Amino acid sequence: MSVVLQRIYDESEPLGGNRVLVDGVWPRGISKDQAQVDEWMKEISPSKELRQWFDHDPEKYEEFKEYYTEQIENSKERKEQLKQLKEMAQNERLVLLFGAKNEEHNHAVVLKELIEKNH
Repeated sequence: MSVVLQRIYDESEPLGGNRVLVDGVWPRGISKDQAQVDEWMKEISPSKELRQWFDHDPEKYEEFKEYYTEQIENSKERKEQLKQLKEMAQNERLVLLFGAKNEEHNHAVVLKELIEKNH
């Protein structure tokens, strides 16, 4: 299983594999061609209210992780998309694309942990 994170705004070469954008909104200033996204799973992103509350504050990260994990567990759609991501990661490298500036404290990091959990 191979799951990697890549900030969609990175200038580096796009990583190969199954490229999935996991943000709820399309990243500003990035064209569909530039992004080279295979799939956009916007429903798996945290709710707008949770995103706004968290605001990428490292001090709120542990609490954010708990709330976001609960959101996934309590949503049929989010759970289904998490299952799809786990299946994708079994067959080839899964690249989770996100737009957040903070690369250590964001929902894609939480998703990566959930995908790799129990494997």
